Amino acid sequence: MEIKVGIQHVAREVTVESEATAAEIQAGLIKALADESIMTLVDAKGRTVLIPAAKIAYVDLGQEHVRPVGFGAV
Repeated sequence: MEIKVGIQHVAREVTVESEATAAEIQAGLIKALADESIMTLVDAKGRTVLIPAAKIAYVDLGQEHVRPVGFGAV
Protein backbone atom coordinates (compact mmCIF):
# COMPACT_ATOMS: atom_id res chain seq x y z
CA MET A 1 0.00 0.00 0.00
CA GLU A 2 1.25 3.47 -0.85
CA ILE A 3 1.06 5.96 2.01
CA LYS A 4 1.54 9.68 1.44
CA VAL A 5 2.03 11.93 4.44
CA GLY A 6 1.88 15.71 4.20
CA ILE A 7 3.88 17.56 6.84
CA GLN A 8 3.19 21.14 7.90
CA HIS A 9 5.59 23.74 6.45
CA VAL A 10 7.28 21.14 4.21
CA ALA A 11 6.83 21.47 0.45
CA ARG A 12 7.19 17.77 -0.38
CA GLU A 13 5.12 14.90 0.97
CA VAL A 14 6.65 11.73 2.39
CA THR A 15 5.75 8.63 0.37
CA VAL A 16 6.14 5.15 1.85
CA GLU A 17 5.32 1.80 0.23
CA SER A 18 4.22 -0.46 3.09
CA GLU A 19 2.77 -3.92 3.59
CA ALA A 20 0.61 -2.69 6.49
CA THR A 21 -3.15 -2.47 6.07
CA ALA A 22 -5.13 0.77 6.05
CA ALA A 23 -6.65 -0.15 9.42
CA GLU A 24 -3.18 -0.60 10.98
CA ILE A 25 -1.97 2.75 9.63
CA GLN A 26 -5.12 4.51 10.80
CA ALA A 27 -4.86 2.99 14.29
CA GLY A 28 -1.21 4.02 14.56
CA LEU A 29 -2.03 7.57 13.47
CA ILE A 30 -4.92 7.90 15.93
CA LYS A 31 -2.74 6.60 18.79
CA ALA A 32 0.15 8.94 17.89
CA LEU A 33 -2.18 11.95 17.72
CA ALA A 34 -3.83 11.07 21.03
CA ASP A 35 -0.47 10.57 22.79
CA GLU A 36 1.13 13.57 21.03
CA SER A 37 3.99 11.26 20.07
CA ILE A 38 5.66 9.97 16.91
CA MET A 39 3.92 8.13 14.06
CA THR A 40 6.01 5.17 12.96
CA LEU A 41 5.78 3.71 9.45
CA VAL A 42 7.71 0.66 8.24
CA ASP A 43 8.20 0.36 4.49
CA ALA A 44 8.21 -2.81 2.38
CA LYS A 45 12.02 -3.10 2.70
CA GLY A 46 11.98 -2.87 6.51
CA ARG A 47 13.12 0.74 6.84
CA THR A 48 11.44 2.86 9.51
CA VAL A 49 10.09 6.38 9.00
CA LEU A 50 9.33 8.49 12.08
CA ILE A 51 7.08 11.56 11.81
CA PRO A 52 6.03 13.83 14.70
CA ALA A 53 2.24 13.45 14.87
CA ALA A 54 1.72 17.11 15.77
CA LYS A 55 3.24 18.18 12.43
CA ILE A 56 1.16 15.88 10.19
CA ALA A 57 -1.10 17.84 7.82
CA TYR A 58 -2.72 14.84 6.08
CA VAL A 59 -2.33 11.12 5.39
CA ASP A 60 -3.36 9.67 2.01
CA LEU A 61 -3.81 5.89 2.03
CA GLY A 62 -3.63 4.30 -1.43
CA GLN A 63 -5.15 1.04 -2.58
CA GLU A 64 -4.17 -2.03 -0.58
CA HIS A 65 -4.00 -4.30 -3.62
CA VAL A 66 -2.70 -2.72 -6.79
CA ARG A 67 -4.00 -4.19 -10.03
CA PRO A 68 -1.30 -5.71 -12.23
CA VAL A 69 -0.58 -3.89 -15.49
CA GLY A 70 0.40 -5.64 -18.69
CA PHE A 71 -0.66 -8.23 -21.20
CA GLY A 72 0.53 -11.38 -19.40
CA ALA A 73 -1.69 -14.37 -18.69
CA VAL A 74 -3.83 -14.06 -15.57
